[in-house]
Amino acid sequence: MTITATLPPRTRLLLEAPILPTLLRLAAPNIGEAVARITFLTADALFVSWLGSDALAAVSVVFPLLMLLQTATAAGFGAGVSSSIGRALGAGDLPRARSLAGTSIALALVGWALIATPLLLGGPALYAAMGLKGAALDMAILYGALVFGGSIFVWLMNIMANVSRGAGTMVVPASAIMIGEAFHVALSPALIMGWGPFPTLGIAGAAIAVLSAYVVGTAVLAAYLCSRHALVRLEPALIRLKRAETNAILKVGAVAAAIALQFQATTFFVTGLVGSMGSMAVAAYGAATRLDLVQYPITFAFGSAVITMVATAAGAGDNGRAMRIAWTGVCAIALIGLAFTAVALDGGRWMAIFTTDPAIRDLGALYLLCQAPIYPLIGAGLAGYFACQGVGYVAWPFAIGMIRLAIAALGGWLALALGGGALALFVVSAAAFAFFSAALLAATYRRFNGRLNAKPAAASLR
Repeated sequence: MTITATLPPRTRLLLEAPILPTLLRLAAPNIGEAVARITFLTADALFVSWLGSDALAAVSVVFPLLMLLQTATAAGFGAGVSSSIGRALGAGDLPRARSLAGTSIALALVGWALIATPLLLGGPALYAAMGLKGAALDMAILYGALVFGGSIFVWLMNIMANVSRGAGTMVVPASAIMIGEAFHVALSPALIMGWGPFPTLGIAGAAIAVLSAYVVGTAVLAAYLCSRHALVRLEPALIRLKRAETNAILKVGAVAAAIALQFQATTFFVTGLVGSMGSMAVAAYGAATRLDLVQYPITFAFGSAVITMVATAAGAGDNGRAMRIAWTGVCAIALIGLAFTAVALDGGRWMAIFTTDPAIRDLGALYLLCQAPIYPLIGAGLAGYFACQGVGYVAWPFAIGMIRLAIAALGGWLALALGGGALALFVVSAAAFAFFSAALLAATYRRFNGRLNAKPAAASLR
């Protein structure tokens, strides 16, 4: 009897079913999750804009930090969780998968304590350095204190979601996130404006509503993972740091989180450069980059499926199948990027969602025009990166991210210093992302068509 015959049906499906239909089936629930996150990104900015330009500028500076935390826990540390669990299940080691799940929760608690503290203490100085002052700075300090003070739920929800994804279950985390976002969308305008029985909390209401999504999502996921229905159950006795499991998770997760940090650090550097042109420019850039932030959840919807399928195939020794999954994901996500190109080419309409100020609208539309050609390349590059996460290959993507950060920060500063203005800054930012994505595709080719593909596969291609 082969090891595949002894695996749970869900794991066998990941190893034996046709690749594209399986990828689409796994990604489908995540699309609902992506829609929920898109609603969150768009609605949150819309509701905050009701409070005026100072509030929009404040959230435009704090929000990328929240997205950094979201990305670091979901696509960073979370990728280490789903990748390690997927490889354990592919190898037929269910007890190790459950031990990895318990260790991941312990790591989430430690990570929250280590990250929330500097965000709370250093936030005010950072917001001021990003160009905020007066009422905008006060709003940013309050919003940031509330969001990051409760960020334990960001950690727990995203780590538990990746425990489920690593086992091949996408419906539960997607449902948890959609339910959480429904609470957010309902509570945000009510708490901001004081609708019905709710008090008028302004920017504080926006922060509380954001946290409600993570609190509710955490509760739903915890209920599922502690039940008998979960393939990889959370067991209280296993929620502790174990050296082997910690190393397996952090080997991918720590580097992936560092790459997420690079990713958002680039946004912060560019935001800081934009901030030198005034609060109006920050508001325009913040609203325009919401389209970038919309692309990421949709990319992750497919990317999380790619991680799970590649990791399971690699764990079972089917390296040829892992390669085919990687390139199928690259092609699928690149096609999705074309839709964002279409939206960016009519950037004025996108900006009209957030503002009626023609100066803010036009500056944001200029940024989107510079981004329009590279959205498909962004999708393809990130898909390749997700595939690399599935096999624990993250060193080269980290190096590539450092180069992108240098291009965006130093090149953007030079563009402004030479008097190029907003257009030159936006062109440099787009060029840095284009390099990043193309280099990620090269790294993907090196890993899957070179070293990995040269190894004998344990099963036939499917």
